[in-house]
Amino acid sequence: MNEQAKKQHNNILLAIVGFATVVVIVALIGYLALDRDPDVIQGQLEVEEYRVSSKVPGRILELRVKEGDYVKAGDTLAILDAPEVNAKMSQAQSAEAAAAALEQMAQNGARKEQIQGAFQLLQQAKAGLEIAEKSYNRVQRLFDEGVMSAQKRDEAYAQYKAMEAQMKAAESQYEMAKNGARQEDKMAAAAQVGRAKGAVQEVNSYISETIQVAQMDGEVSDIYPKVGELVGPGSPIMSISMMDDMWGTFSIREDLLKDISIGNEVTVYVPSFDKEIKMKVYYMKDQGSYAAWKATKASGQYDLKTFEVKARPIDKLDGLRPGMTLILKH
Repeated sequence: MNEQAKKQHNNILLAIVGFATVVVIVALIGYLALDRDPDVIQGQLEVEEYRVSSKVPGRILELRVKEGDYVKAGDTLAILDAPEVNAKMSQAQSAEAAAAALEQMAQNGARKEQIQGAFQLLQQAKAGLEIAEKSYNRVQRLFDEGVMSAQKRDEAYAQYKAMEAQMKAAESQYEMAKNGARQEDKMAAAAQVGRAKGAVQEVNSYISETIQVAQMDGEVSDIYPKVGELVGPGSPIMSISMMDDMWGTFSIREDLLKDISIGNEVTVYVPSFDKEIKMKVYYMKDQGSYAAWKATKASGQYDLKTFEVKARPIDKLDGLRPGMTLILKH
């Protein structure tokens, strides 16, 4: 009886061991035979944007576009009201007019009446010099004959020289009136006119900033202020997405970069359209220590960095929008 029980016990153990062996073998076969699920890398579509802003402060007078509108380069986007700029234009134009008048006066020289007056003074001085010269010659002859004293001769000579100096001064005044301002004064007046014109051009550039136009083709993605609101210099008014410049961006662990390099083509699944498209990798860069790492502390293993990978679509797919999900199976 004991032998039979012992035999039965051994049979049960053998059955258990056999079953366990079968389970292990089946598990190994299934692990080796079945394909492992591929690593799924998720990314999204991005698009290049530029912001529309003004150099001058102003109030939004009119918005010519709405979010979602497609605009072309040169289209008017917004109009600002900037009364301060208009006031500066009036000041600049007045300064330009004043500078132009001064330059004209410098170029034209003295007025006709001033030139005529200087000429009459010159003629008067010449007549005085002629009389003084005759008087001096007469006194000199009398002095030579011993009739006139040296004192009288010296007084006549001094009067002659004084009238000669007066005539030269009148002649200089006449020449200056006839020739107008000096060359240096003319150049200074011309420089003032150039400065005033530059100020007008500067204000004109500010006035042009009150009408914002599209610099490149694109789609209006965001409009920030409302009509009637104030915006400061450099404050964004709206963002324009350049839909022709679109790419996908992925964050990929470095142990999954084996078949990914710049210039390679990759196949990407777009869930929004349930389609696959081809993309070409053009950018790879590690995201630095602040990015997600896969930390491994087991012996013989190491930390893994994350790289940012960018790729542009090769196949054009109508309807692609920034923000759409991209799936890269690896």
